[in-house]
Amino acid sequence: MSGDIVAVWQVPLSDGLHTIQFEHGTATGKRVIWVDGKEILHTDWMFKLVGDQPFNIGETPCAVRIEPISVFSYQYSLYVDGRRLEEFTQKRATRVCTWNIGDTHRIVLEKDTLDIWVDGAKVEATGEFVDGGTETHFQVGNTSAYIKAVSSCNKKEGLIYTLIYNEQIIPLETEEMFE
Repeated sequence: MSGDIVAVWQVPLSDGLHTIQFEHGTATGKRVIWVDGKEILHTDWMFKLVGDQPFNIGETPCAVRIEPISVFSYQYSLYVDGRRLEEFTQKRATRVCTWNIGDTHRIVLEKDTLDIWVDGAKVEATGEFVDGGTETHFQVGNTSAYIKAVSSCNKKEGLIYTLIYNEQIIPLETEEMFE
């Protein structure tokens, strides 16, 4: 990587936290995008110095927006799934629950699809009704785990999700920890 890196962003997705680095040659229009240290886009010469540069993180569409501030001074914004990163992260925080088990495992529940991701991979899960709610059972390595969903009895709050791993309750993380 060269010295023209002008922006670095952290993007929390279900498969993990991704680091995006953007290089912009303001005289040549050169654009380079790295996702998690891997170069995914490289253009050496562009006449158009501003505008959107689209790319994907896995299946998620993204774009770096380059806007002029003054002569040869630019502002860089990251858009994820059609939203500014800040708006995407705020909306995502209402749609997912994330738990970290030490530095070993990261579990993500997508509330709208009920998909469960363990360490960046979607896993098979089995749901069952229990007194007061549901339990969704899955494996974390060789250890059984489940997510219990119970009503909060508050329409605005909705369901409360709790991860039980190795018979221990794991505290819920907040997405801001991944920004």
